[in-house]
Amino acid sequence: MDLKARYAQLLTRRHFLLQSTLGTIAFSQLLGSAPAAPNRRQNPLAPRPPHHPPRAKHVIYIHMAGSPTQLDLFDYKPELVKHHMQPCPEELLKGQRFAFIKGRPKLLGTPHKFRPRGKCGMVVSDLWKHWGEVVDDVCLIRSMTTDQFNHAPAQLFLYTGTPRFGGASMGSWITWGLGSENENLPGFVVLISGGTDPSGGKSLWGSSFLPGVYQGVQCRTTGEPILFVNNPKGMSRTLRGRTIQALERLNRQELELFGDPETLTRIRQFELAYRMQLAVPEVMDLSKEPQHVLDMYGAKPGQGLFANNCLLARRLVEQGVRYVQLFDWGWDHHGTAKGNDIVHGLPGKVKQVDKPLAALIRDLKQRGLLDETLVVFSGEFGRTSMNEARNGSKYLGRDHHPHAFSIWMAGGGVKGGLSYGATDELGYFVVENKATVRDLQATILHLLGLNPYRLSFPYQGLQQRLIGPTNEARVLKDLFA
Repeated sequence: MDLKARYAQLLTRRHFLLQSTLGTIAFSQLLGSAPAAPNRRQNPLAPRPPHHPPRAKHVIYIHMAGSPTQLDLFDYKPELVKHHMQPCPEELLKGQRFAFIKGRPKLLGTPHKFRPRGKCGMVVSDLWKHWGEVVDDVCLIRSMTTDQFNHAPAQLFLYTGTPRFGGASMGSWITWGLGSENENLPGFVVLISGGTDPSGGKSLWGSSFLPGVYQGVQCRTTGEPILFVNNPKGMSRTLRGRTIQALERLNRQELELFGDPETLTRIRQFELAYRMQLAVPEVMDLSKEPQHVLDMYGAKPGQGLFANNCLLARRLVEQGVRYVQLFDWGWDHHGTAKGNDIVHGLPGKVKQVDKPLAALIRDLKQRGLLDETLVVFSGEFGRTSMNEARNGSKYLGRDHHPHAFSIWMAGGGVKGGLSYGATDELGYFVVENKATVRDLQATILHLLGLNPYRLSFPYQGLQQRLIGPTNEARVLKDLFA
């Protein structure tokens, strides 16, 4: 059957509208929800102007998968220490749901010391031997809340705006809205440490209904940086180039005939993969860094360390990558064994990330990149003020807690040395400057020059947004420098 005849049979009203003059006008109006995009069909990742002057150009989002315990790291509660191992007040348990706690648990005061750090006097745990030295560049938010208390839904909610699969990730929204600054590298890069993916899986960096070219590209610190990008055995770079050109001609014909945006995505992905063969190994090669820089981070080229990923994040934003996401697994300190309790397990995890986090902030600052790079550190929720004691465990640990947790931000237009928000004397509920996940999403978008209420994409009859369908999200302008 003739291809055009087959196309006519398959034509739908939506395709007709999109292909027709009327459809072109309507579609252009829908795209008005995003920043101006004159080159979107020629190059979907071309830089695009923001909605308003940005405070940040890049994001490095560092996620501690499993969620670090704020009460042992960031939010000191003397009353909780005073009432350590006393029965939890009944009023804190009424109507509450927990992932693992059963019965009436006992309060759990931190076994770790806290003290003021920096010129700002920010009170944080002594476990932060290095990061505690850079708190004057950090905005610590102690009043975060979420409405999810299990890992995968909470991570999905944080990064896609919905606790269910099917949303587009924050990095995809940002690269869709702003494009990228280096045509030889992905606009959105993901780096993982800790031995496994986060609970929410690859959907945390998926593009969903946004064109596939905006999904995150996972890079590895050992072996090939990106799987299947190198030429197959027996194929030269010249032959690969000719192959790409031939595929582009075929895909262009299909694009002109059907107008499917995913065809354009396929074209761009082939082209990007070809260019990445040279650019990615170059930027991922940590051996090119001076020894004193490697030592500052504690990085070791060729190993899958969190320290390596922090240094790579700096190298990537330095080369114009818009959004870099780091996931580090192993922060689920329930206290079911020695390795995941807050006395033995937690200090070990903090030691792995402490030095690299401090080095990243210092390195960005000395290179003049911190002002334009927003660094965010968080988990997906908080930890309880009570000891979990699952199955009678004698090790100390905390269950999942959605009502209060701490995150921090640095650079990118936020105030350094600021402690924002507060929890009650037991660290259970937020009592000052409550901040929600949607507030955080809106604030990040705003700092990048994107209007979180306008940034939308038509899908399934709705204008989809990262911040959800309502306007409850607030831009936390009190955090801005």
